[in-house]
Amino acid sequence: MSKTRIMVVDDELIIRESLAAWLERDGHHVEMAGSGEEAMEKLAATHYDILLVDIKMEGMSGLDVLRAAKEKDQDLAVVMITAYGSITTAIDAMKHGATEYLLKPFDPEEIGMLIEKIVAQQAREKENLYLREEVRARTRFESMIGQSPAMQEIFDLINDVAPMDSTVLITGETGTGKGLAAKAIHTCSQRSQGPFVAVNCGAIPEHLMESELFGHQKGAFTDARETKKGRLELANGGTLFLDEIGEIGMRMQIDLLRVLEDRVFYRVGGTQPLEADFRVIAATNRDLKKAIEDGVFREDLFYRLNVIAFAMPPLRNRKEDIPLLCDHFLRRYSQETNKPIRKTTREAMDEMMVYDWPGNIRELENAIERAVVVGKGTQLSLEDLPIICSPEKAKPQDHSLKEIEKHHIRQVLAENQWNISVCAKILGIDRSTLYSKIKRYQLQSPS
Repeated sequence: MSKTRIMVVDDELIIRESLAAWLERDGHHVEMAGSGEEAMEKLAATHYDILLVDIKMEGMSGLDVLRAAKEKDQDLAVVMITAYGSITTAIDAMKHGATEYLLKPFDPEEIGMLIEKIVAQQAREKENLYLREEVRARTRFESMIGQSPAMQEIFDLINDVAPMDSTVLITGETGTGKGLAAKAIHTCSQRSQGPFVAVNCGAIPEHLMESELFGHQKGAFTDARETKKGRLELANGGTLFLDEIGEIGMRMQIDLLRVLEDRVFYRVGGTQPLEADFRVIAATNRDLKKAIEDGVFREDLFYRLNVIAFAMPPLRNRKEDIPLLCDHFLRRYSQETNKPIRKTTREAMDEMMVYDWPGNIRELENAIERAVVVGKGTQLSLEDLPIICSPEKAKPQDHSLKEIEKHHIRQVLAENQWNISVCAKILGIDRSTLYSKIKRYQLQSPS
């Protein structure tokens, strides 16, 4: 086990030598500095676990050393040394990040116990950091995040199907991460060094789909000023991801089925048959079996795509993943916007856990991004989440009696489905008074 590295910073030789001797006797590695300037030079060249710094020194003061040291290493433990008359300054130093303070004259046993406490605390923090990183590694698979049994099952399934070359059909609601799952399959496959070509079938107009997939020859139509490779050629040696496959037209379905069966196709306006080697992954939020019954999707194409199929679970069925996802998006957008929002209030997290998230992960991500952009404090609060923060849950914007009464009446009305008799009884007023206050505060029933 490595020794704790400690630096004693004091401009009085007898004090720093005494402290160093006691600490070395306890088995620590100790260095000394006779001034704040010397301490900063040593800090720039060497890592230390603990600093013991005298508050009053000539030149650079102990508080200056504290600020500079914490700026360099936020996790560095700094103990301030002070005489009884400067105890107020020591307490002020703790507000600026000092770990503890020592009063002169020293008790060697007290110093030993303090250092042991700090070393134990640092060990716990390192262990917690390791455990958090270990949990983060276990709950992340490629770009997907999840500790829920539903997502762990998806991770295992992707690991099983990725090495094969079989066609995969991924179903699930909008925003559940079907595209991320497709990319994860590609990344874990033998084709990972090849291209991953995504086609959003729902975003490409039907009259352009043929050209987008198969490419076209120069002069094939009015705007074809040069020969263009289609997505099938571009996916050669890799993976072709057909997103929103349920939106493709019937005519295109026939052409696509033919390509999936023999991997041969023609560019628009071309006469030369072309071949491409690619794996197909398709995704849809539609019920393809119902689409077959409705006559808008070909049964033979469905069976060609449905070789290996799995469904991405909606967020309401994996709510234990919400804190992980929230933390991930909060970190991302806090860094992008350079804002100090690192935590979520308990109230906001409780509401996120009970909200059903019809837009799934995409809706959650958008909500967190907006909250970070508009948020003013250091924590993400319920008021920053208007999607899930209904007017009756929002806290009053000021603390006037009028605003507090308005908020309370609105909350009681909402909780009791605007039953005036029940609400009046709860509020301890008669019905006419409640009607008067509803009118005064311009409250409106959702119905």
